Amino acid sequence: MGLGSFISVGRSLDTALERVELAERLGYEAVYVTHLAARDSLTTLMAYASRTERVRLGTGVMPIYSRKAATTAMSAATVDEFSDHRLVLGLGVSHRPVVQAWFDEKIEKPVREMRQYVGIVRSILRGENPPEGGRFRSSFHFMGYEARADLPIYIGGLSPGMLRLAGEIADGVVLWLCVPSYVEEVVVPTVAEGRERAGKGVEGFDIVAAVPAAVTGERDEARDKLRRNLIPYFHLPFYRAMIERAGFGDDVAAADEGKPVSDRFLGALAAIGDREDATASVRRYREAGATSPCVGAVPRTDFDATLEALAGALA
Repeated sequence: MGLGSFISVGRSLDTALERVELAERLGYEAVYVTHLAARDSLTTLMAYASRTERVRLGTGVMPIYSRKAATTAMSAATVDEFSDHRLVLGLGVSHRPVVQAWFDEKIEKPVREMRQYVGIVRSILRGENPPEGGRFRSSFHFMGYEARADLPIYIGGLSPGMLRLAGEIADGVVLWLCVPSYVEEVVVPTVAEGRERAGKGVEGFDIVAAVPAAVTGERDEARDKLRRNLIPYFHLPFYRAMIERAGFGDDVAAADEGKPVSDRFLGALAAIGDREDATASVRRYREAGATSPCVGAVPRTDFDATLEALAGALA
């Protein structure tokens, strides 16, 4: 736990590898990679592992409908072994339009299906018989190989139901577009409910909050770049519900009318400005209860400079 980063590949894998090396040199605790319509996230982490020695490496997050549970367990165990047990397996449900169009699958009962999927993956990693029944099924067992039984599994969560499930069955939760007030007022108490349901305390449970960041003297320009990048999320049901729950229903209504994301939302979400202001924004996430704020790039800004400027943000 501690300050982490989201480092996606973009156009150049070589550039991303150099950036991951930079993040490790600067003392970042973890590097997460998103699962977009580009390179496979677990395969990308294998490349990241080849160029690093210490930093934790996580999928943030991989859709459960993109792989069978047995395949996920095999791939994750392989990356974990190669990285000397530095993998964090972040799993999410994605969104109905994406799951149907990309993977020819359907999201029916997302919380129930996530519970089943994680249960199978955990059982395989532990060398146990996977649970029977449900949407996902497998009788897979490793043969002549023993995976790390306690490989950490995080769940991407937005809604109270998924956040509660994460607290109950996972080792952490991965958040995106969750402003600090939502982390404090919804995420932390709801995760605690899940931990209590499982007979566990909140100690050691990791709350990973993605923080779009740009240390720059061109604050307005950077905000406009982020503003344009966020438009698609305001048209996805899971994000819309969370944003409304966080008190930004006006932004959702404005998006439906083709209006831009408000400065109020961007100011709450992002760490944009000079080093002092951006650092204060990152710290707000920690003060709200995020154990691992993770800075990510604002499109078309100098992310290397931002990583350098924010490296000691939680010190």
